[in-house]
Order: sequence, then structure tokens, then C-alpha cells
Amino acid sequence: MASLLLRRLFLLRGGARQSSRRGYRGDSPSDSGRDLLEIPLPPWQSRPHEPLETKRARLLYESRKRGMLENCLLLGFFAKENLNQMNEEQLDLYDRLINEPSNDWDIYYWATEAKPAPEIFENEVMEMLREFTKNKNREKRLQQPNLEYLFEVPR
Repeated sequence: MASLLLRRLFLLRGGARQSSRRGYRGDSPSDSGRDLLEIPLPPWQSRPHEPLETKRARLLYESRKRGMLENCLLLGFFAKENLNQMNEEQLDLYDRLINEPSNDWDIYYWATEAKPAPEIFENEVMEMLREFTKNKNREKRLQQPNLEYLFEVPR
């Protein structure tokens, strides 16, 4: 009851603006974009002396811990399926792909072919990721893959 009274008082004093249009204000053609803040990231650097097993473990972690759920799932499953078969050159290409772009949406759009990737990322790893993204086997990818496979004894 008290919250209802506070809400009415707030509305009566003009605390909320009445608008018939709802949605993200960035859709407005007059939006200046001055309120956007892009945090500068350190430039990507190759790690040529990193041991392969350390690199695979780091890339697995970085694939699973992204800035958006869609990429956590996509890259997490991709890493599970592919990192152990990748050679050193492919691991370096994948490292650059997931760590150089400052916007995770770019990676998602490139993988789903919604937008073309820059020339520097057009390589065999991007093709592998695009093919994986098509999910031809219709696997359920609704949550991160379990990590038990890391502890299985190789046969």
C-alpha cells in the first residue's frame, strides 16, 4: 500500500514522463551517441612461448567466460569439440579471434554470418567456427558443457 502511494506521489510531481513510444532510446536518429562509453582494452599480443597445454587451458577458460551468454555457449562448446585437435597455428588464430575484437557481438555476428568478418579473421578457424555454428546435428546447447571430459582417461 505504501509503495502505491509513493508511486502516485512520484507521478503527480512529474517524476515520470509520459511517452507513447517505448523502447531503446538509441533508435532515435537524433541520438548523439555521447553517452556511449567504450572501455579501451589492451592490444592483443601473441604468446609464442606459451606451452600448448597451458594455451589450450587458457583458451578453454576464455571461451567459456565471455561478455555475453550467446558467446559463452557458442565458444564454450566449440572449444570443447575442437581445441584438443587444433595445431599450434590454429590455436594462435583462435586466440586472436576471441581476444582481439573489443566487442563480443562482432564475434557472434561473424560466426553466424550475419556480418562479414574483417579480412584478418577470415581463416580456417573462422570457417571451423561458422560450420560449428550451423549445428547440423541439432545438438542442445542450452548450458555450458560439463568439464568432466577434461578428467577422462584417454583410451
